[in-house]
Amino acid sequence: MPIKKVLLIYPRGFCAGVDRAVDTVEEAIRIFGAPVYVKHEIVHNKTVCDALREKGAIFVEEVSEIPQGSICIFSAHGIAPDVREQAKARKLSTIDATCPLVTKIHIELGRFAREGKEIVYIGHRGHPEAVGVMGVRPDITHLIETPAEAETLVVKDPENLVYLTQTTLSVDECKGVITALKDRFPSIKAPPSDDICYATTNRQAAIKQAAKECDIILVVGSKNSSNSNRLVDSARLQGVDAYLIDNLNEIKQEWLEGKSSLGISAGASAPEHIVQELASYFQDKGATIEKLDVIKENMKFTMPYELYRA
Repeated sequence: MPIKKVLLIYPRGFCAGVDRAVDTVEEAIRIFGAPVYVKHEIVHNKTVCDALREKGAIFVEEVSEIPQGSICIFSAHGIAPDVREQAKARKLSTIDATCPLVTKIHIELGRFAREGKEIVYIGHRGHPEAVGVMGVRPDITHLIETPAEAETLVVKDPENLVYLTQTTLSVDECKGVITALKDRFPSIKAPPSDDICYATTNRQAAIKQAAKECDIILVVGSKNSSNSNRLVDSARLQGVDAYLIDNLNEIKQEWLEGKSSLGISAGASAPEHIVQELASYFQDKGATIEKLDVIKENMKFTMPYELYRA
């Protein structure tokens, strides 16, 4: 084993929104009994969703797949207003586990719409968070992903624009898109506060710090996790080899050849026990384990109102 030192990078792993969402599913099963249905994966992590399936959660992509009168939980990524109407029509008992920081963007978009603004949303097409936000007012909202798209964007009123962003974007890449938007539309307004969530920003900052001390970084997270992929991007932008893995079994030994120091982080939806399994694996091979604490976090969100009422 060439790896001599392993840095456990903090902050990593579950954010407050993911904690809340996972706890919501577990608490709903405890209160109402299995099964409970979840619109989309509650969070984008295979290990987490598999564990919840074993407890009695059933994940579906369409509300029409849920039996009438059942418990329906909306995932942490948020939903479009028409999904709520579909759930109401099927007489589902709904519990909203949308991350409050995503809900904040929905509220901002609605307010800007009432003020007559035209909205540019920076996000990833097809991602459930983007689908939910775009569904609030699709008639006045434009989705873009890259600076090139900002340069070719056609709007009705260049003097009446505001931009919003997906919560899980790369901070560095988002800056490039915002710069392109401001160059094209100098009057465009920013949201009242940064839409990229605290956990995404903090984990990317920690990765950048760790990149100064590591030859390679492993990020625990699933392939469909936007924030986990952005952590890999952040490391690679610092010139460090980085790989996204769901678990220990996905490590390839050729990644480690010629490397002596390794950093381990985890996306905001990845469970801590996998990080500890990785640490134990390298420790058993003779590596020393050190901690790199970059930023302290103490954010907590209250559980959905529907569970308190129950």
